[in-house]
Amino acid sequence: MIAKDLRVSVRSVGRRRRAWREGGMEGLRSAGPANSPTLTDAQFAVVEEELGTGPAAHGFEVERWTLVRVQVVIRRRL
Repeated sequence: MIAKDLRVSVRSVGRRRRAWREGGMEGLRSAGPANSPTLTDAQFAVVEEELGTGPAAHGFEVERWTLVRVQVVIRRRL
């Protein structure tokens, strides 16, 4: 079974097969994450400026950005 070999649900295989039948290879192209919010240019500028100040300016002890830390800063500022 295809779903078992790919370790996905049967429903997922059906959706992808239908997308391929209706749109060919282009129909299989990812549109990106469905839940990723889009920032305006102004919001992006704010985030860029905040990240430029470094992690310590936002209360983090280690001077290293991680995805979780970036998310925290975005949530705090926006």
